[in-house]
Amino acid sequence: PGEAGDGAVYRPLPIHDELVDVLEQLDFVVRNLSELRQEVEELRNSLQNLAADIVSEVRSHLEETQRVSRRRRFPFPRERSDSTCSSSIYFTASSGAANTDDGESEGGYSTANAESDYDRESEKDSEEGEDEVSCETVRTARRDSLDLVNEDEAHLVLDSLLEEGLEQLLQQADRLHSGDEQEKREGFQLLLNNKLAYAGQKDFLWRLARAHSDMCELADDADEKRSYAADGKEELEIALQKWDQSAECHQWYAILCGQLSEHESIQKRIQTGYVFKEHIDKAIELKPEDPQSYYLLGRWCYQVSHLGWLEKKTASALFEAPPTATVEDALQNFLRVEELSPGYSKAGRMYISKCYRDLGNRAAALLWMNLASELPANTKEDAESERDLEEMRS
Repeated sequence: PGEAGDGAVYRPLPIHDELVDVLEQLDFVVRNLSELRQEVEELRNSLQNLAADIVSEVRSHLEETQRVSRRRRFPFPRERSDSTCSSSIYFTASSGAANTDDGESEGGYSTANAESDYDRESEKDSEEGEDEVSCETVRTARRDSLDLVNEDEAHLVLDSLLEEGLEQLLQQADRLHSGDEQEKREGFQLLLNNKLAYAGQKDFLWRLARAHSDMCELADDADEKRSYAADGKEELEIALQKWDQSAECHQWYAILCGQLSEHESIQKRIQTGYVFKEHIDKAIELKPEDPQSYYLLGRWCYQVSHLGWLEKKTASALFEAPPTATVEDALQNFLRVEELSPGYSKAGRMYISKCYRDLGNRAAALLWMNLASELPANTKEDAESERDLEEMRS
């Protein structure tokens, strides 16, 4: 200080206690940072383990569900009601009188049984083979690495697994839908078991509704039929709010409306006829190459064209514009089915024969009657067509 001159200011050095205090504070900060980094690492590891657990549980659920669904046998009665009381997919405006083909009503708006969206498989795999196919998704997923790096990758793995499992599930549901009564029951239970996982998927929902329609056809009790049809219709009401451009949703909504209307008043049945036609037209607009939609529309046209006098008067009294259709309309739709899928159904060819008969073309009616006899009876309605065939020949 003396060397700096008289203007120099004396600055005392920090004392030892102050240095110690600063060092302790720095040491405290370093320890906290170290502990925080350790906690972050533990949290990250926990998230990875949680993602791995979720993936493992989903795999186990898919494997167990698909195995059980194939081996489970349900104690449902296999006896069917008298097939002359056809379970329709549209509606019936009459009071239940017997149907005729000579200008009289065929029970109003009663129509065809729902048919499969796909051809029946000619051969069935063995149960062991089915298990191998159905569990292939699970085995493939297990070969994937579980070394998840972060939460985003965990979501991607989980989404991929669910999508792959859904594809396998839908294929199995389609196969069971095309099978016999017991397989249809198993398909219904399979879809119910997976509803929680896939209720937000369009292709799952319309198949679930289709399975409700199958169960409605198989049920003998009227209340049970009504319950299945109502539940299936409710599933599609939700689906159509989100997927109004789905042809399958519109098609099966129309079918279930018709099944439900069988247990309602005449006024409700007639009203359902408009709803049915609206949704079938929409299904054809969205998917013009689907033969089933034309078949359903052909049945609707044929039944409307054969409404009796009393039914027409009832419709006119209840509604400003009662439904109208001609035999020619029905014939064009049935011929369109044959154009898209030759030999689509025995019942379809029988209706072509009936249309030509009603129009006075006996030669064409005989031709299509013989063509119908060449096809097997794969559905309940086909079996009814065989009885019609015998009556027409006699």
